[in-house]
Amino acid sequence: MRDSCGKKGFFGKDLPCPYDGVPVEPEDDARALLVQVCGSEFAEGPTCCTTDQVEALRDNFNQVEGLISACPACRNNFRSFFCTFTCSPEQGSFVNITSTQTTSTGQTAVKSVDFHVEEKFGEGFYDSCKNVQVGTTNGYAMELIGGGAKDYHGFFKFMGDEKAIGSPFQIDFPLTTPPELTPLNITPRGCADNDLTSRCTCIDCPSICPALPPVTPPNAGPTCHIGSFSCLSFVLIVGYALAVLGFLTGYLISRSIRKRRERSYERVALSEDAASPRIHPRGLVGQGSLAQHLDDDSLGTQSDSRHLGRGATLLNSIETVQPRQYPLNTFLRHGFYKLGLFAASSPWLTFCLVFVVVGLLNVGWQKFEIETDPVRLWVSPSSESKLQKEYFDKNFGPFYRTEQIFVTSAPVEETNNLSLTATSGTPALTWDHLKYWFKVEADIRALRSPDGYRLSDVCFKPAGPQGACVVQSIAAWYGNNLEYYDEDTWAEHLNQCAHSPVECLPDFQQPLAPHYVLGGVPKDENGRQIYLDAKAFVITYVVSDSLDAEVQAKAMDWEQTLRTYLIDLSQRSIDEAGLHIAFSTGVSLEEEINKSTNTDVKIVVLSYLAMFFYVSLTLGAGTVVRDEPGVFASLAQWARNFPGFFKRSSATSSSLSVDSRRTPHFFPRLPRSLFTGSKFTLGLFGIALVVLSVSSSVGFFSFMGVKVTLIIAEVIPFLVLAVGVDNVFILVHELDRQNFLHGPNASAPASQGGFTTPMSPTSYHRSPYDSSIREDGDSGASMPQYLSAEERVARTLAKMGPSILLSTITETVAFSLGALVPMPAVRNFALYAAGSVLLNAILQVTVFISALLLDLKRSEASRIDCFPCIRLPSRIALLDGPATGSGVGRIGRFIRRYYAPFLLKPVTKGFVMLTFTGVFVASIISMQHIELGLVDYFDNLDAYLDVGPPVYFVSRNIDVTQRVGQQALCGRFTTCQDFSVANTLEAERKRPEASFISEPSASWIDDFLGWLDPGKEDCCRVRKRDPSVFCGPRDNSRLCQPCYLNKTPAWNITMDGLPENAEFMRYAKQWLISPTTEECPLAGKASFGSALSISDDGSSVQASHFRTFHAPLKTQKDFVDAFAAAHRVADDISRRTGADVFPYSVFYVFFDQYAHVVAITQEVLGLGLAAVLVVTALLLGSWRSGSIVTGVVGLTVLTVMGVMPLWGISLNAISLVNLVISLGIAVEFCAHVARAFMSAGSGLPVDHPAGQKERDERMWTALVDVGPSVLSGITFTKLIGMSVLALTRSKLLEIYYFRMWLTLIISGALHGLVLLPVVLSIAGGSGFPQQEADEEWMSTAIRNDYEYA
Repeated sequence: MRDSCGKKGFFGKDLPCPYDGVPVEPEDDARALLVQVCGSEFAEGPTCCTTDQVEALRDNFNQVEGLISACPACRNNFRSFFCTFTCSPEQGSFVNITSTQTTSTGQTAVKSVDFHVEEKFGEGFYDSCKNVQVGTTNGYAMELIGGGAKDYHGFFKFMGDEKAIGSPFQIDFPLTTPPELTPLNITPRGCADNDLTSRCTCIDCPSICPALPPVTPPNAGPTCHIGSFSCLSFVLIVGYALAVLGFLTGYLISRSIRKRRERSYERVALSEDAASPRIHPRGLVGQGSLAQHLDDDSLGTQSDSRHLGRGATLLNSIETVQPRQYPLNTFLRHGFYKLGLFAASSPWLTFCLVFVVVGLLNVGWQKFEIETDPVRLWVSPSSESKLQKEYFDKNFGPFYRTEQIFVTSAPVEETNNLSLTATSGTPALTWDHLKYWFKVEADIRALRSPDGYRLSDVCFKPAGPQGACVVQSIAAWYGNNLEYYDEDTWAEHLNQCAHSPVECLPDFQQPLAPHYVLGGVPKDENGRQIYLDAKAFVITYVVSDSLDAEVQAKAMDWEQTLRTYLIDLSQRSIDEAGLHIAFSTGVSLEEEINKSTNTDVKIVVLSYLAMFFYVSLTLGAGTVVRDEPGVFASLAQWARNFPGFFKRSSATSSSLSVDSRRTPHFFPRLPRSLFTGSKFTLGLFGIALVVLSVSSSVGFFSFMGVKVTLIIAEVIPFLVLAVGVDNVFILVHELDRQNFLHGPNASAPASQGGFTTPMSPTSYHRSPYDSSIREDGDSGASMPQYLSAEERVARTLAKMGPSILLSTITETVAFSLGALVPMPAVRNFALYAAGSVLLNAILQVTVFISALLLDLKRSEASRIDCFPCIRLPSRIALLDGPATGSGVGRIGRFIRRYYAPFLLKPVTKGFVMLTFTGVFVASIISMQHIELGLVDYFDNLDAYLDVGPPVYFVSRNIDVTQRVGQQALCGRFTTCQDFSVANTLEAERKRPEASFISEPSASWIDDFLGWLDPGKEDCCRVRKRDPSVFCGPRDNSRLCQPCYLNKTPAWNITMDGLPENAEFMRYAKQWLISPTTEECPLAGKASFGSALSISDDGSSVQASHFRTFHAPLKTQKDFVDAFAAAHRVADDISRRTGADVFPYSVFYVFFDQYAHVVAITQEVLGLGLAAVLVVTALLLGSWRSGSIVTGVVGLTVLTVMGVMPLWGISLNAISLVNLVISLGIAVEFCAHVARAFMSAGSGLPVDHPAGQKERDERMWTALVDVGPSVLSGITFTKLIGMSVLALTRSKLLEIYYFRMWLTLIISGALHGLVLLPVVLSIAGGSGFPQQEADEEWMSTAIRNDYEYA
């Protein structure tokens, strides 16, 4: 082949002529041009090309020069390959013309040829170019010059195929060579060769890159494993197994020893019985508190003296032990008694005083504000990522707002003989789907917002205001027009574009790789992707963002219009085209978070109503009434008597007495307790106080400038109900007990051994066998007496006030610790919670006490609940009719008769300890699998997204005008630092499992310095006559010359002579405004126009960034790990180069919390447990009991954490606050039981031989006393509320409130009512007797300021 024989058509490139003559010696000018273009190997000898052909070669080389010139091996192999093909005198030995054609000028030209190339050269050529990167596209040169080929065959095929942008004729590369031909066999250059004409830099030649030190992938988990278990898990399992084995062995041995001792004791007892006919029973520890007035209830707790152990017969009676006193308890009872007496004696004054204060607090509602901005909600103002985001936005402009649409084929229902099944995963790409979607995109381009803005007004245009919008869509492969395609040709074109995006450039002139627009692409058995079977196609609209509020408002205005359109489209697209539409817009995250309230108002209200009615209907369960039938018994009696209306009576009222209960009535006579004993109004009042405490807390903190979130408005009442309702039940149940003892219906006390005392589950009783009492006969102080309603209410608060104070202080401190979490939404939540709990407790010990008094007087006056103006007439009742009930309800009777006796059996205790030890071990093992993250709102959208988000590595505080600073950044020059920013990012890209970086980085410094290369004639140009003036893109090339032409030293890859100081800034400013074109792809306007932040005076670069991409991030864990990995990479670069480097990606600001959440969790929970220990130990008066309560609370929280990974609950700031709430509510479960245990004491020392028996009896008393309140007040109430909340549609509420709180309630109840009683009964501290067991104590000791000494 030689010379040119015209074009194929009016447009196109010149075609070579067939030529079978001898090579021709070129003229001097032609020789000089040939040497300039093809190198010194053509400096002598004949050639087979003309000057026109060499000029065409030069022009073609210039088009790819900006892509491959950074790697000399690839560049020189490329030039050698085509220069040899065109000009080699041996051309005929490896090129065979297979067909010819007639050109537009009537000449015969080449149509196709066979080009035979040796495999060794083909592989070497491909290898030298396959890793050459193009920073402007974050891709590879092979994608542009080789169509993304994976081997040299594909590379050659792409270059040889006839196409408009490429070869004007077909060049085939046969795998076999005929005998008469000899394949081209020249030595290829390697990128790792040592000569300067071959060697490439690390970025383009991985084989010469220095190795980075190995690193562990983020959150890789424990490295020590034994089988499938971590070492910690293995040790815990083995330790627990040994503990179980040891317990069983010890139990069997102790049982055997005890049986032997029992046989020995029985022989001794028989001999004593024979010697002494009179048995004098010795009072056992706490015997009185268990035996009296219980009928058969106490059978399960009767002591067996044989089990007391050696020395039991030597014990003195308990009454000889001096009761221990705790001054703080006395002070608190004293104070609460006075407070209760005041609130009960002056209820209306109390209402006025308290509600005035509450009203003042609610004035703060005037400053009430709701925060909806996700950044201000979830990101701390001092967050490092937030500060870095603000720095990035200020210096480079805000990141683009992305609107993404995910289109999949709707599931198709298939009917068969067996079932109706839904199949999904069908290909989304069909001709009909394509036509439908092109219409949709046309509609989107035509959308107008309410203010008149279109996509073209808000989109990102890299080429400037007159350029095209960046829209990543398969429609761009077709030029947004299907007019030239039909059902038979669309698929072939799509395949061609997917394999070679450079052939289908969109209007914004950047190659669109298939992973940007296609998702869920399957692979065949050879690993090749089948693009036509993609499960989804993805459309991304890139919208410009701005710090200017007006500009941003334009974008948001159009986004809202787009969102409205897409919502409508998603509802009709299935019927219209069988397509399922999912999307996310720039306003989606904020709306999704706020939607958690808007979509679940009915469910939340229903949950509240369920809890309200439960509380109101169950408060009156323990009311003391005279013996009368229940509701169902009354209805049954009425039904039996009703037929009497139709019978003639055989007797008259004067002849004999008639039982009124058998007299028929037209209406049933329902029990009076149903009307007067109900506490529905009181329950509603207690709930109203909960709402009022929340309202006051909101008012106070709103006045202080703390904003509220809609989620807080839903969750805080749940929290306060959990705490507040428990206190309401405790107060009401204790008042019922006081009424049973001292009310108008109190029964006559039972008598035993001449000593009388009222039954009180928590009362301290002297032994009935106390000889001093029998001698004195002075038992009047313990006789039951009628007390006024005010006195009973005051006693109620005196007894339960310290317990409420204990739980309130502990919970308030624990919740306040949540304010240490820097996330605003969480901090505000903690503040509102702490304030609400504290205010609710204050209202309960003041106005609720007053309400108790009013309700008590209403009940005793026989006035109907809810209608107190209606008073029931008195009924005739037998004077000796005893009051029914025992001061406790059904739950209390169950605990007294069955639960407490069973729980306190030694075998049960051992089983409980083993079980909860197993729970502890399982929780520790499970905790190791807790993941970090929040709610993945768009996980269904990201399932088909095969490209990760962009990440920018920002360098600052480095002088890039100096050579040292340039070398710390660059990567494509021989003097760049081995671990410069560019080189390190490239090295990290090669280990994506640790760095989560998957794409080549865009290095502005390399492209800028490459733009100065005079070999790229169409890039940096200056006027020939005045080199101080730059040429524009439209200036005639004859008037311009390359900037660095004839410079001394010349432009070179050692950076010697490249610009510095002011000259650097002069060229850099011009580079940033030079348009990026096909002739000069290295120009910076489109690709790096915002990559540099230049000082106001233009003398320095303040900051710059290097752009790359994360690997596809599919899960929350991927995002968290990518965040951690990017910061690790940035820290490594900063340490090695001395530059200040930080990473930035649009999602980092939301994931900053995960860099510190584990440490904060440890800190907050540790401080919370320390606060629990101090408060409980002080208020309980025992460090031993305080430590036990703290340990049980800690185990409760640990159990909740153990359930988290099993139920898909991640660790984040929300779950951290829930863990703090778990700690506080666990105290609520434990505090009342622990204080009742400590207050039921006899003063017996811990190490007393009968101490175990005494602790069992104290725990029995405590469980009967407060167990029903804890179960009714918090467990059942919250379970009802949580069961309704299960219906929520908000992921946030479902995962972090329903699941987590349900776990907390169950765990808290089990630990507080099962584990804590067992541990306290085994190792609890010595108790302090409740002196109010002496019924004179309140009226004498407190009123006369007398304290027991």
